[in-house]
Amino acid sequence: MTTKIKTAIGADDGAILECSGVERRFGGIVAVTGVDLVIRQGEIFGLVGPNGSGKTTLTNAITGFYPPNEGRVRLAGNDITGTAPHKVAKLGVARTFQNLALFNGMSVLDNILLGRHIHMSPGVLRTALYWLAAQREEIENRKIVEEVIEFLQLESIRHELVDGLPIGLKKRVELARALVAEPQMLILDEPMAGMNQEEKGYISRFILDARAERGVSVLLIEHHMDVITGICDRMLALNYGEMIASGIPKEVVKDPRVIEAYIGGSHD
Repeated sequence: MTTKIKTAIGADDGAILECSGVERRFGGIVAVTGVDLVIRQGEIFGLVGPNGSGKTTLTNAITGFYPPNEGRVRLAGNDITGTAPHKVAKLGVARTFQNLALFNGMSVLDNILLGRHIHMSPGVLRTALYWLAAQREEIENRKIVEEVIEFLQLESIRHELVDGLPIGLKKRVELARALVAEPQMLILDEPMAGMNQEEKGYISRFILDARAERGVSVLLIEHHMDVITGICDRMLALNYGEMIASGIPKEVVKDPRVIEAYIGGSHD
């Protein structure tokens, strides 16, 4: 089965992200095992599976939060297996989280500005010499943030506190914070959870536009199959931490193993 799936996923020509034989264990529990995937430059790649199937664990293995016990992870051909999360971010990987990770008590603008931290050079001397050293950097970072705010149509709420925003706008703010990091690889962990159909349409459009206008490749984790089949180029389905199907989304969602996995319900 593994060989068949690896063939379906495709060759690694033009790959931006590769996982080879990734396994992550927590004590005696194997959360993901034998995962192979290749995401090509400019591709939107879907990752699906029932709750507890290992989707978030795989993204945590990729981004260094929980390094794989076995297997390798490569970004643009460079081995990043076990690299610390902040270093993975500097290499061009940005992500959003399944549970919102915004800072309450701060404005939309300030939350988005935090996404620029990997491009800043803070220090006591630079702060003391603000007008000579730091002001230019701050202006440049603010310019990029304002471009993304306009891109995601957040101008009217830029100064509002994130606390009182509806879930759809909070998810958009989190996407903005990821985009201002100027990533080459964007990992979105259930960015449409809790949204209505109209809000899902907005986020789908923004993801497509981000690829077209900003050149990012996307790993999209979603439970909404209409979204996966609508905007993803290829996809991989997991169940109990193992690959069960991959390929063109409209074909994968018809796979009996995928249907059975979802009918079978949660594995939490």
